[in-house]
Amino acid sequence: MATQHDENYPTVRVTKTVSVLPKSLNPTQTIHLSNLDRQCPLLMYVVFFYKSSAAYQNLSLDSIFSCLKSGLEETLSIWYPAAGRLSLNPSDGKLNLWCSNDGAVLVEAVTSAKINELGDLSQYNEFFEHLAYKPDFHGNFSEMPLVVAQVTRFGCGGYSIGIGSSHSLFDGPATYDFLHAWASNSAILKQKKGTKLYKPVHERGALLLENPGITKLPESGSSATRAVAIDHLYQLIKQAMSGQTCGPDTMFGSGKLPDVGNSNLVLKTFHLSGAMIESLKSKVFGDRSGSFSCSSFELLAAHVWKARTKALGVMKGSMVCLQFAVDIRKKTVPPLPEGFSGNAYVLASAALTAEELEAGSHEDIVDKIKEAKRSISNDYVIAYNQALDGPQGTLPPLNQLTLVSDWTRMPFHKIDFFHGEAAYVSPLLSPIPQVAYFMQNPIDSRGVDMRIGLLPQSLNAFSHYFLTNMQ
Repeated sequence: MATQHDENYPTVRVTKTVSVLPKSLNPTQTIHLSNLDRQCPLLMYVVFFYKSSAAYQNLSLDSIFSCLKSGLEETLSIWYPAAGRLSLNPSDGKLNLWCSNDGAVLVEAVTSAKINELGDLSQYNEFFEHLAYKPDFHGNFSEMPLVVAQVTRFGCGGYSIGIGSSHSLFDGPATYDFLHAWASNSAILKQKKGTKLYKPVHERGALLLENPGITKLPESGSSATRAVAIDHLYQLIKQAMSGQTCGPDTMFGSGKLPDVGNSNLVLKTFHLSGAMIESLKSKVFGDRSGSFSCSSFELLAAHVWKARTKALGVMKGSMVCLQFAVDIRKKTVPPLPEGFSGNAYVLASAALTAEELEAGSHEDIVDKIKEAKRSISNDYVIAYNQALDGPQGTLPPLNQLTLVSDWTRMPFHKIDFFHGEAAYVSPLLSPIPQVAYFMQNPIDSRGVDMRIGLLPQSLNAFSHYFLTNMQ
């Protein structure tokens, strides 16, 4: 990862590692995962930063660790799959969830580094990777804990809490609910509040293809509903392998995908204030800005799609796609139960040629995004689920594919493990670092922080195109 290095920072020294079991053990059982759960079993990490405060200056690291451990024990009693392990079904080779009470892992660490020495916490820093526990499971998912956490005390008296959870266990909203419950159950400088969240529903029944309540869709014919996002991915991969993509990354006629590997990407966060977003809306919609209905997500997704595609120099005749996650909790028939804790999202997809995207107005592109959103129906969810039923490969990085994930409805910084909100919550390097994450700005409630992975040679061009009309 070509980004800020950590060699100038003091080391992070682990002082304690414990397994945390549920306070009340649940009967062991297997929860069958849906195809939506099986897409990414790896641990996804975020790091919470809490700056030094007089409120907890006199608290020992040991007492804070004990409070977090006690709160996690209580939380795991209700969110019991988080104390389990993934298991491989020998009959079909698919991953399921074995609720085994093996526990989560909690780590205590110290460093002489000071939080203010880390600079802008919103900008990714390789040092952050040392603030999260990375279990060594030798590629065997049955040995990987599904939740891990590390609390680190800094030399300034501040703290970080780095947390990883398997994406097969929770999606974003469920992760937010789990962490909110854990923070509520941990009495650091506050009374245990208990969670006001819905009781989690862990069974995936409504999304299992073998569920008799799910009607399989026809695979072809006039009545077929297609998972457009999957179709678009196959078209993009076919296009890339045939060499119909863009200049320096293309190996024409080779039958190979272009090498735009993840290891070369730079992670960059752009701060977009509420005023900047309003400025963009005013400049691109002109006199219609007051009458044209458009969410901040739709506007920014259209803008980043145009800017990224132009910055990467994609050939004008190439097909380009914007794909983004859509929560399906209210899209299925019947709706998923309140508190559903599994993965409940599919990708929506909009496609154009690069020339059409560049020439199109923001209003045209927003309409395409709205159309893709409207296409997500119960039949689409079933078709998407069915399309994932075959063997899965790793998605190669493609210049023609812009991926966006909206975290603005999950204000992680408001989760108060300590007294008050976190100074910042930073995602760590993800398996698909080119995704553009939209996150709520902790200072400006109308603002958005966008984290994206870019090739070093395209960073300046993207910054130019993306920030145009913002100021």
